[in-house]
Amino acid sequence: MFVADDPAFIADPYPVFADLRSKGEVHWHEGLGQFIAVSHAAAGAVLRHRSLGRIWTDATPVEQFASFNLLHRNSLLENEPPAHTRLRKRVSSAFARGHVQRLRPTVEALAARLVGTLADEIAAHGEADLLDHVAQPLPVAVIAELLGVPEDMGPRLVGWSNQIVKMYEYGLPEGRRREAEGAAEAFAGYLRELAGERARRPGDDLLSHLVAAELTGDEVVATGVLLLMAGHEATVNVIGNGTTALLTHREQWERLVTDPGLVESATEELIRFDSPLQLFERTATADVEIAGQRVAKGQKIAALLGAAARDPEVFTAPDTFDIGRSPNPHLGFGAGIHYCLGAPLARIEIAAALAALRERLPGLRLAREPERRPEFVIRGLRTLPVTTG
Repeated sequence: MFVADDPAFIADPYPVFADLRSKGEVHWHEGLGQFIAVSHAAAGAVLRHRSLGRIWTDATPVEQFASFNLLHRNSLLENEPPAHTRLRKRVSSAFARGHVQRLRPTVEALAARLVGTLADEIAAHGEADLLDHVAQPLPVAVIAELLGVPEDMGPRLVGWSNQIVKMYEYGLPEGRRREAEGAAEAFAGYLRELAGERARRPGDDLLSHLVAAELTGDEVVATGVLLLMAGHEATVNVIGNGTTALLTHREQWERLVTDPGLVESATEELIRFDSPLQLFERTATADVEIAGQRVAKGQKIAALLGAAARDPEVFTAPDTFDIGRSPNPHLGFGAGIHYCLGAPLARIEIAAALAALRERLPGLRLAREPERRPEFVIRGLRTLPVTTG
């Protein structure tokens, strides 16, 4: 069984996943203290089963994690019906007001501008970091635009988000846990103040709609933080992991440069091939059976999304990176009632980044080996140095 913080496993977990799938669809992982579903069918069942829920348990000691717990206790992601139904309905109605589609031209223009900056940096210095210049600023600017957050707050939002999501990893040092709570407190305080302004002077932004949607103050803050964190973390890591895959598999990059019609299918393959979210936990609210394995009430089971994405029962040549792959029924955005609300926006952002990169920098290549983040659950890079030529 894998060790979640083993550098060799984090560098390439997929051979380990393949070995686990060959031995069974569901396994007990002693280190994680839960079952893990490694086949596409079993992972899908975990995500869809109505007796497997997101049951929030406060981080402890509770008195030291007041803000972190408040954000999650009131989060759409950490609640089940009826609370989840009420929250999702309010947030979905806000998204349905044309917020996402009206952003498409803005996203495409922003991606083009950021890639232009990347090109200028490469021209001036010989190389530049694609994360710093494209992957990081694009999604946070888009979510900030959607919520009505000032653009100059982007770097601070990224910093808070990066610190908070460290709490989702296993065996986190105490210092990092305290940093996560500090970031949660700052993030919550900032959004609470901004929501107060929107209550007094509403605008045509998503935060104003949330304030007007009969949510409590804590729910407005928790929803805003969730959208900013999830919207940023997922997209930046798809763009980072996916561009690395494209530049490593040079023939696929050349296909994309030659055929702009492949941008849409390439977007889906980037999400499948190196999933930014590797694991999604659920808790049994009643005795459940998944792929023949009994999961008792109160026990946890996780969908191992990275393993499900390479299941040969579903994907032909699953370890092959193919930007023309169709169909591509990956579980990268989840499934069931917790299917990612921001999936349409994420797809627009990823496609816009790919389109801008292939058009402006057809000769793009890795300057040297990217540096990977040392975490398992949220899979991404620390650096992505690129050049041209």
